[in-house]
Amino acid sequence: MDKRDYYEVLGVGKQATEDEIKKAYRTLAKKYHPDVSTEKDAEAKFKEVQEAYEVLSDAEKRETYDRFGHQSQNPNFGQGPGGFGGFEGFDFGDIFSAFFGGGQRAQQGGQARPRKGADIQRRMAVSFEESIFGKKETIKVPVFEECRQCHGTGAKSASDIHTCSRCKGSGSIIVESQSLFGRTQTRAVCPNCNGTGKEITAKCTNCGGEGSVKTMKDIEVKVPEGIETGQQIRLEGYGNKGGYGGPNGDLYIVFEVKPSDIFTREGDDIVVSVPITFSQAALGAEIEVPTVYGKVLLTIPPGTQSDAKFRIREKGAPNVRTKYKGDQHVIVTVVTPTRLTPEQKRAFEDLRRVEGTAASQSSTWEKFKNAFGKKN
Repeated sequence: MDKRDYYEVLGVGKQATEDEIKKAYRTLAKKYHPDVSTEKDAEAKFKEVQEAYEVLSDAEKRETYDRFGHQSQNPNFGQGPGGFGGFEGFDFGDIFSAFFGGGQRAQQGGQARPRKGADIQRRMAVSFEESIFGKKETIKVPVFEECRQCHGTGAKSASDIHTCSRCKGSGSIIVESQSLFGRTQTRAVCPNCNGTGKEITAKCTNCGGEGSVKTMKDIEVKVPEGIETGQQIRLEGYGNKGGYGGPNGDLYIVFEVKPSDIFTREGDDIVVSVPITFSQAALGAEIEVPTVYGKVLLTIPPGTQSDAKFRIREKGAPNVRTKYKGDQHVIVTVVTPTRLTPEQKRAFEDLRRVEGTAASQSSTWEKFKNAFGKKN
C-alpha cells in the first residue's frame, strides 16, 4: 500500500509552521495512542503519525521530503547502479570542490544533538463533584530519571570515561562514498560513542550504562474546576529524562469523570430530575431541589405539567477555560402513587367526581371525546 503524504497524515498544509505541526502531532498522538484509543487500527495510525512527525519536525528532513517525497526516506536514496550516486539529493558543493581545488569537503553536522525526553500519558478518574470543584491529588508515575549513582554519565566512575578512540572526541566521523564525479565525504554520528565523543570502559552497575533508571515518582496533580471526560492537562518537564542534555518530556493527564447518581452534565449545564405530587403540580408549591452547591428552593407554579423544565441560574458547572458557571435545569415529574391510604383514596375519589364535572364542561375534553367517538 502506498504511503500517505506526511502533511495529509498530520492534517496540515505544506506551509505549516513548526508549532502547527507539533500541535497537530500531539492531538493525533493522543487520539490514536494504543493505551487510550478504542479504534481498531489505532496502533497503525499512531505509528503513521509518529513517522510523519519525525520527518516534518526536522527542518533538514522536511526540506528533503518536500523535494523528493517518500523516496527521500529510502536508505538507498541517491544510489545509482553499480554504486555510483545519482543526481538527486547530491551536494553540488562537493562537486565544485573536487573540480576546482577545494579538496574533499566534509559536510558539517553529525554530532549528537540534545533530545527531548519522551512524553508520558496517564488517565485519572475523578468523581462528578471533584470535576466541578477541582482538587489536588498526589499520584505515582513511573518515569526514567537520571541515575543518581553515575549522575547520568553511564560510567562506573569518572576514570572509566575516555575520549572516543574513533572520532577523537568530536562525536562524528567522515564517511567516504563513490559518486559519478569521484569520491565524496559526508559527516555522520560516530557509531562507537553515539555522538557523545566519550567511551565508557566500565558501565555503572546501577543503570547498566544507560545513565537513567526507572523509578516511581510522586507528582501532585491539580484537577481544574469544571474538567470533563477526555480533557487533559500538561505538566511540563514531568516526563522521561532527555538525551544528550536535552529537556525532560512532559506528563499528560487525561481525565475521566465518573457519572453521578443524581446529576447529568450537558456542556456547562447540569440537569436533575425531581419528583412532585399531583397536589404540588395542581396547586403549586415551593420545593427543595438538590444542586452540587447545596439545596435551593424552587417555586412550582399551579398547573405544572409532568416533564416541565425550570432553570436555576449559575448552579451549573464552571467552564474550565472561562470559569463562568452554567445553569441547572430541573425537570419535574408528576409521580402517580401506587399505594393509597383510605384517606388518600377518598380524596382522589372526590377529585375524580369533580374532574368528571369539569371535564364535561371543557372544550378540550369535548374535542377529544368527539374525535374518538367518530366511526370509520
